[in-house]
Amino acid sequence: MKGYVFHGPGQSAWEGVPDPGLKEPTDAIVRVDAVSVCGTDLHILAGDVPEVPPGTVLGHEAVGEIVETGSDVRTVRPGDRVLVSCITACGRCRHCRAGRYGQCRGGGGWILGHLVDGTQAEYVRVPYADLSVHPLPGTIGDEDAVLLADVFPTAYEVGVQLGCVCPGDTVVVVGAGPVGLAAIITARLFAPERVVAVDASAARLESARELGADAVAEADEDPGQLVADLTDGAGADVVIEAVGRPETFELCTRMVGAGGHVANVGVHGGPATLHLEDLWSKNVTLTTGLVDTRSTPTLLRMAVAGRLPGGRLITHTFPLDRMQEAYDVFGNAAETGALKVVLGGERREVVPAYEV
Repeated sequence: MKGYVFHGPGQSAWEGVPDPGLKEPTDAIVRVDAVSVCGTDLHILAGDVPEVPPGTVLGHEAVGEIVETGSDVRTVRPGDRVLVSCITACGRCRHCRAGRYGQCRGGGGWILGHLVDGTQAEYVRVPYADLSVHPLPGTIGDEDAVLLADVFPTAYEVGVQLGCVCPGDTVVVVGAGPVGLAAIITARLFAPERVVAVDASAARLESARELGADAVAEADEDPGQLVADLTDGAGADVVIEAVGRPETFELCTRMVGAGGHVANVGVHGGPATLHLEDLWSKNVTLTTGLVDTRSTPTLLRMAVAGRLPGGRLITHTFPLDRMQEAYDVFGNAAETGALKVVLGGERREVVPAYEV
C-alpha cells in the first residue's frame, strides 16, 4: 500500500509502505476512506515534535471500513464503517478509568502518526479498537464525520470545557483556523453573551462571523482594546488560544479579566512568557490539555442531528493519492484560503433527528 511518510524535518513523501497487520488481539485494520491533514502534522514536519521517528506514516484522523479484527475485539466487525479517533485508549490504566484517554499509560494516548504509523495511508492498524473507533450511522458523510476525529473534540474539550464557558460570558477565541472555528461553534452551545474572534486573516474572520462570532478583530488592530470596550474594561471571562505561538498566548493573558480562564489549545513548539507580574493577583486560571475524545459520542449524536455545521470548515478536497498537494495547500493557508482539507470521502445528506 501507500502512505505519507515522515523522513525528518522538512522531508516527507507519499510512497510504498508495508501493509499493516494485526499485532495484538485488540487491534483492528481499517481501510481508510477519508482522512484529513492537521496543524499538528505541520508541527511534526517543522521538527516541533522530535519524538516522531523517521519512517512513520503521519495522520491521526480518519473514516474508513473495518477489514480485520483481533480475537479480543467485541464492538466492531469487518464491514463496519467507523470513525478512527485521534486518541487511542487502553481502557484499563488509571487515566483511562478516569476518562483521561489522552494520558493513557497502557500504550495509548496520541500514538497514531506520532509513535506508530498513522492514518494518512490506504490502511491503518488501530490498537485497542473497542475504545478507539466509533461506528458511524449512514446519515453522516465521510467528510463531515472525519472532523469528529480531532477538530471538534479538541475545541470542545480543551477549549470550551476546560475554559469553563458559562451563560453570559464574554468568550474570545484567538485563532480562527479549524479548531478555533470549532471552538466558536461549540462555545455557543453554552449561551455566552458574546463570542469574539481574533485572527490575522480577513477571510478566516469572515468564516468566524458566519459560524457564530458576534465580533471580530484582526490581530494587528489591538483586539485587547476591542475586548475592553465590549466589557467596560472588565476583560474576557474566557480566552481560548488556538494558534500555538508565544505572541498569541501572551495576547490571551492580556485580554482575560479577573477571575477568568485562559484555555490553551494551540501546539507550542517553543517557550512562551507567562507574565505572572501582571496575573498573580487576578485569580486567573490557566489550563492546557491534550484532547481525551471522551466527548466524541456526544458530538457524533449532535452532528447526526444537524447541530454541528462541520462540513462548512472543509474548503478543499483531494483524492487520497494527492497527499503532497493537500499538504502544500494546507501549509500555505494564507495564500490558498484553506481551513480543513480532506482526502477521499463521500458527502452524504445529514438528516436531522428532529426539527426546531
